[in-house]
Amino acid sequence: MAMVDIIECLKKMVALRASDLHIKAPTGPIYRIDGYLCKCEDGEITAEDVEAAFSSITSEKQKAEFYKNLELDFSYSIPGVARYRINVESQRGTLSLAIRMIPFQVPTIEELQLPDILKDLIMKPRGLIVVSGPTGSGKSTTLAAMIDHVNNHGNRSIITIEDPIEYVFADNNCVILQRELGVDTRSFPDALRSALRHDPDVIVVGEMRDYDTVSTVIAAAETGHLVLGTLHTIDAPQAVDRLVDLFPPSQQRQVRVQFSQIIEAVVCQTLLPKACGHDRIAAFEIMLVNDAIRNQIREGRTFELHNTMQMNMLNGMMLLDIDLARLVNEDIVKKDVAVTKCSNRERLERLVKQKSVF
Repeated sequence: MAMVDIIECLKKMVALRASDLHIKAPTGPIYRIDGYLCKCEDGEITAEDVEAAFSSITSEKQKAEFYKNLELDFSYSIPGVARYRINVESQRGTLSLAIRMIPFQVPTIEELQLPDILKDLIMKPRGLIVVSGPTGSGKSTTLAAMIDHVNNHGNRSIITIEDPIEYVFADNNCVILQRELGVDTRSFPDALRSALRHDPDVIVVGEMRDYDTVSTVIAAAETGHLVLGTLHTIDAPQAVDRLVDLFPPSQQRQVRVQFSQIIEAVVCQTLLPKACGHDRIAAFEIMLVNDAIRNQIREGRTFELHNTMQMNMLNGMMLLDIDLARLVNEDIVKKDVAVTKCSNRERLERLVKQKSVF
């Protein structure tokens, strides 16, 4: 595949409204459209074609990093078209490219039909907000929409630490500094520690993936900053447990106390194809931390969180299965699709029948 071909494939993603593109030999390019993989009639490609495509969109430094580690994450832009997040891996001795399209225009909370409560959360002065969900569930886009909201309605110094940078922000009412792992910093913990000395009001961490990162996140939130970070869990109790489990058992009791004091919200989301066959929509689980929830986190009773959340739905909280049932009952998504995303199938099916719960 020559350079013009890979560029044409990237442009075609925009025309097809594809979220992702997979390139590997000998299969031709495969696009993910509305959540489904679609093979287009672009012909088969060889391992050499994939190598040429990779070479045409990477720098010498990026090539050297890939051939050293046999995997690489980087971003790529086509002026006037879109940005792309690209992951390259070696498989069976050949290259495989997975490419995600990122529009230049940052979508708004309204355009994405996100819960209005996110506008209130991003304006909080301090604390920790966790945005969680499976890979490809739109976490980065939700974070970008929240940053866009505070950029237009707040007055903050914002630092993002990303791997790689996805949406690019222009300063409006805020000063926004974006740092890319491997380009602008060597690690999330190093970037976080440096950020604390750079006069931030808001710090956005691309992924809270290890002990060092989460330890520094806690320190940042404890010292009066608003910190946002992502995880790969499907509901709020799992998100809390995952963060605590990153620490040695001897530290977990103290960590639960710290989390109970700094956490402000956990927002979990998943994407589903709409019943109409076009586009996708997100379903949400939202835990807004109150005194009861802080108590349960501090005492390690995360199994009680869902009950407390359900009792506080009038205050803006939401269970994933309840939101999925709402989408089914409003004919926005199909029931068999919602079942694949739910936390508890029996509960979902019961909620679908009990339309009066909404």
